[in-house]
Amino acid sequence: MIIKVLGSAAGGGFPQWNCNGFHSSRVRAGEAGYKPRLQSSLAVSANGDDWVLLNASPDIRQQINETPELQPARSGPLRASPIKAVVVTNADVDHITGLLSLREGQPFTIYASDRVLATLNSNSIFDVLAADKVKRTVFELDKPTRIEGAGTDLGLIVEAFAVPGKIALFLEKGGADNNFGSRDGDTIGLKVTDSKTGKAFFYIPGVAEIDPPLADKIRGADLIFLDGTLFTDDEMLTQGLLNKTGKRMGHISVSGPDGSIAALSSLNVKRRIYVHINNSNPILDENSEARKVVEASGWEVGFDGMEVRL
Repeated sequence: MIIKVLGSAAGGGFPQWNCNGFHSSRVRAGEAGYKPRLQSSLAVSANGDDWVLLNASPDIRQQINETPELQPARSGPLRASPIKAVVVTNADVDHITGLLSLREGQPFTIYASDRVLATLNSNSIFDVLAADKVKRTVFELDKPTRIEGAGTDLGLIVEAFAVPGKIALFLEKGGADNNFGSRDGDTIGLKVTDSKTGKAFFYIPGVAEIDPPLADKIRGADLIFLDGTLFTDDEMLTQGLLNKTGKRMGHISVSGPDGSIAALSSLNVKRRIYVHINNSNPILDENSEARKVVEASGWEVGFDGMEVRL
């Protein structure tokens, strides 16, 4: 099984178009230790020919242009794509907008929770994906689903499961319970398994906490790609970028007693990679103390073009 990181940044990418913060200004200037990053997405294949996207970033066109495996074969037909399916983990703009760039009558299958598909179905702009070409399939949570696309078994089995999180920003509603209208299925994690080898990894680009059920699910895993949005919960406040904490946005922090480093320290996950990294996060600076903390803890910072094989 081949896994490629197409985009390792959170929404807006790195640098974000309108951000002149400490890190964004330095990556624009080409300072040592900084790399530009596209928005959050992975691609996975069991055979190296047929590919499944895990989330469809607004940067998908550029990601395809920078990834030969995702481009039409030069000797192929006039309209073709090795992308056979897209699995969506939530309805955030940085995870669904790329679907609009996959129009033009190309057959593939979208997999998502009922809550996320309801969002797509209620927005007529997504009707540019012709119903007779692009199948929309609801994940039954906590049950393995064999992934198919364009009538082909893609050799991958995905188990989708609800994780602590929050509804997409544009869907938020107020309420006495202060959960902004969030319900199970608004944010999911994925366990992706190669049906031939049995090798598996977890992809959880958005999560608010590692609660006991999630800890039990990922315990002993070979590989996890995990939400690395913020290093500290209040970093966007202290940097003057936004008046929200990580918890308010539904994202666990990397550091601290409730952070992901601490939460996974006893779970025996063999390889741990951060993705969905916000432009405020100091781990984007390869020479920072935060980066040293992460790497000393046995974590890796994902980057665009990173390839992992299981």
